[in-house]
Amino acid sequence: MSLLGFLKRRRGEERGSRAAEPRVPAGERVYAIGDIHGRDDLFEQLLAKIEADNAGRGQAKTTLILLGDLVDRGPDSASVIERAIRLGAPFDKVTLLIGNHEECFLSALSGDLRRVRYFIRIGGDATIRSYWCDDAAYAAADFEEVAERLPHLVPQSHIDFLGRGEDMVQIGDYVFVHAGVRPGVPLDRQQLSDLRWIRDEFIDGEHDHGATIVYGHTISDGVDEARGRIGIDTGAYLTGRLTALGLEGSERWFLDTADIERE
Repeated sequence: MSLLGFLKRRRGEERGSRAAEPRVPAGERVYAIGDIHGRDDLFEQLLAKIEADNAGRGQAKTTLILLGDLVDRGPDSASVIERAIRLGAPFDKVTLLIGNHEECFLSALSGDLRRVRYFIRIGGDATIRSYWCDDAAYAAADFEEVAERLPHLVPQSHIDFLGRGEDMVQIGDYVFVHAGVRPGVPLDRQQLSDLRWIRDEFIDGEHDHGATIVYGHTISDGVDEARGRIGIDTGAYLTGRLTALGLEGSERWFLDTADIERE
């Protein structure tokens, strides 16, 4: 069903009736992973937990959604992207949502000096180091050299993978985005900048978005559940806690790496 059709269905529900619990379609199971930010160690560990959890729940069409911000801040952005590219079984489908950090990374690959400076300022320094593979040489390089070399250091397969990323995915009564949505704007009319960058206007207060929005981008101490939204960015690069949401039917559950000792 299209987003527009979904919204029309919701508008057609009887006023005053108690809203049903959000659901994913029968026979489907969905996992969504919050912002990884270069922590490939946590990504590996959480995937193992998800695979074990999935195996214990029986057969279903299984979708894995990465909510964006795979890169920056943590030490292993290149490895995170490579691992994401290789994902397959047991997942029937793997979807990447483009976060604001992927947006800035792809922009920096143009070689534009101003874009490279901004990318480094928001945490891209760690991403560049993960591809440069020579800290001493990178430390000695000026901005002009970084801007010139960076596009040649990133494998085309990584660029293609990020370029295929999506901005919004709807499965049943859930809509998955990186940052959030603008309240009061229909889901099929959301601006790209809001899907990747919005923060306070989305998370302040409780809003009826016509669906339950699953998102990352804004760090919270734990899962942030409120009316119409579920936030699962638990600051992995700082806390060592990478979080995933699981969905099947009207059931939802969470997995994380909180038991992994922070390096």
